[in-house]
Amino acid sequence: MSALEQLYEVGVKLIDETLPRYDKVVRAWELLASDEEIEAYLEMSNVFTVKRLHYNDHGPVHSRIVAGSAMAIYKILLEGGFQPSVVKHGVGDLEDSLVVTLIGAYLHDIGNSVHRTHHPIYSALLTDRLAFKILERIYGATKKAYMLKQEAMHIVFCHDEAYTCLTFEGAVAKIADGTDMAEGRARMPYEIGKNDIHALSALAIRRVYVGKGADRPLAIYVYMDSETGIFQVDEVLGKKIATSGLAPYVEVKTFVQGKPWIVRTFETTHVIR
Repeated sequence: MSALEQLYEVGVKLIDETLPRYDKVVRAWELLASDEEIEAYLEMSNVFTVKRLHYNDHGPVHSRIVAGSAMAIYKILLEGGFQPSVVKHGVGDLEDSLVVTLIGAYLHDIGNSVHRTHHPIYSALLTDRLAFKILERIYGATKKAYMLKQEAMHIVFCHDEAYTCLTFEGAVAKIADGTDMAEGRARMPYEIGKNDIHALSALAIRRVYVGKGADRPLAIYVYMDSETGIFQVDEVLGKKIATSGLAPYVEVKTFVQGKPWIVRTFETTHVIR
């Protein structure tokens, strides 16, 4: 088996490969993917970001990609010996942790349906009700459902690089958000059709994979057509890693036209305990 065959390619089909087959997790995904209100808000996120601001995608496809990447990263780190915060601090078990990670990853950008400015705040406020709607169908109107809802809100609020994650689940979703970069999908909003460094850098990135690292537990492999892609790696993915709380455990390996180029690691002042 080649090295690439051991990796997960970040893309719209990844969730089908990585969704854990726990009953509650599968049910949460079914509810998220079929809820018309959630779908409407995600589509409105693209009305604002793509149609009105002429930025790149922040809607349903992005949400699906990030959910799949989050499940892959979660699996890699769990197998590497990491303990989810939901479990460590007695909020719930492993399945509960996976449920809130999935919900948070899928809903993280939903606040763009209100406004791009301060969208992490709007996203968290919308998640307050939307996450509980999902969780109530699985857990009932129980204390655990309310507690898990707060975990999902934290994930959503902290996905932006301006905020530091305090949970493993939040870190996983945040890093996953930054991995949606291939084929011009980079997470720094850039104006479509504009030939500045933001757009040129985003368009240079061809494929992104996540897997176990040789030197650190998580490695992200970024394949680029040209060196301009490093701007997105540093300014978007790097800033998310640096504020995730898991920066010491992540490395980003870049390739230009298939050849190994630079390995990036990112400093942080905060590590999740």
